[in-house]
Amino acid sequence: MSGYGHEGDERTFAALPPARGGSFARTWWGLTWLKALEDTALDGRQLKAGRRHARAGAVGAVSVRPGRITAVVQDPDGTAYRSDVLVREFSAEEWERLLDLAVDSAGHIAALLDREMPPHLVEDAAAAGLDLLPGIGDLEPQCGCEAWDHCPHTSALCYQVARLLDEDPFVLLLMRGRGERLLLDQLQERSASRAARGARGAEGAPVAETAGQVGGMPGVTAEEAYAAGFLVPPLPAPPVAPPAPGQSPSLEAETDPEPGVDPTALEFLASDAAGRAHRMLVEALAVGDPAGGAPPSGVRDARTPAGGSGVSPAPPTVAQDAVRLAAGSPVPWITARLTAGSGRTRAEMDLATRAWRFGGAAALAVLEEEWTPDAEALAWAGARLAEAWEDDERPVLRRSAGARWTVVGAEAQLRLGEDGRWWPYLKDGARWSPAGPADRDPATALATALSSAATGAAG
Repeated sequence: MSGYGHEGDERTFAALPPARGGSFARTWWGLTWLKALEDTALDGRQLKAGRRHARAGAVGAVSVRPGRITAVVQDPDGTAYRSDVLVREFSAEEWERLLDLAVDSAGHIAALLDREMPPHLVEDAAAAGLDLLPGIGDLEPQCGCEAWDHCPHTSALCYQVARLLDEDPFVLLLMRGRGERLLLDQLQERSASRAARGARGAEGAPVAETAGQVGGMPGVTAEEAYAAGFLVPPLPAPPVAPPAPGQSPSLEAETDPEPGVDPTALEFLASDAAGRAHRMLVEALAVGDPAGGAPPSGVRDARTPAGGSGVSPAPPTVAQDAVRLAAGSPVPWITARLTAGSGRTRAEMDLATRAWRFGGAAALAVLEEEWTPDAEALAWAGARLAEAWEDDERPVLRRSAGARWTVVGAEAQLRLGEDGRWWPYLKDGARWSPAGPADRDPATALATALSSAATGAAG
């Protein structure tokens, strides 16, 4: 089967738990997908076997992109197969017809722009000669088990899609070739164009074209569109951050990868990127949210450089990012590659990742860099050290190079960061090792170091 495109969005859905009892799908979209799948099946036995696989939770993370769905499916004996199902994409002409159909129906476009998929869209599309749901020949299986037709693995993948449609019916349109974002943008563009034509007809004169044109088409201002009264939808609610980042797709290939390309390393980097994107989304949604936990007025975010004005911290250097990745690496050989690539020894990387886990880039800078406070900063540090203990409890501290104070008679050290926080350190053999997170109070930081020494936590 030819004509499968790979442009546009791609979405990956985490593996779903086993489906115990009852109907396999629960919404109109999921149930209708199953009916279409079972009505067009050539081998009912393979479908039943696939349904058992899917119910048992044998389908891994599912990747959906235009023209293809992919997952790794396990047999009961644990053997895993990469399974793909190719889906016939709509042609450009078919998409034009579907978009026109949606814009022609006030109910359809209002629902779609509100990110809802109206069930009647299937019937209206079918009347226009467009089958959104799969028909005979629309689904072409490809599986690592080398079956010539649908096998239990590709059938299980198709059943799992019904559960995905329960959660997001736009998955169906993505398989047919258009992601949700692109589709909504095109619908809004057509809606604005209709509004412009409606305004021209109502006033008997053309609406002034704006400088902001899209694709060569004249646009209208928001004020003009609202005055025309043509399907101006309300603003959508702010998005809700998912509870966890998405799962990286499996990159296992049927053929050997290109030299120098390691699928496991790429999967690790993809998972890391998803985690960072999720954190950025959560932080972005918290801005301006009274319950978002933003620091109160006058309190500087700990990530802001000393003396800064609250701007975002500088992006990490390559050497810093190698430590960040190594701190989260579950595979020793990935850590080894990052160690070699960053020019560190194994012992240096161990200390660096330990510091990173205590405080990120700021903690790593305190470990690997020296800075010398000016006279004003030294006076401030001396005052903080003097007032942190009662006279009879104050330890004897000897300042060494830079901003480091070593406890006389103990293998403990305080290091002052450029942000004014104190970091506890312990002597570990011939090296000084981070002993805990930073604190504004030097006495608390030193207590952390001495407690770690007592429990042997510096090793």
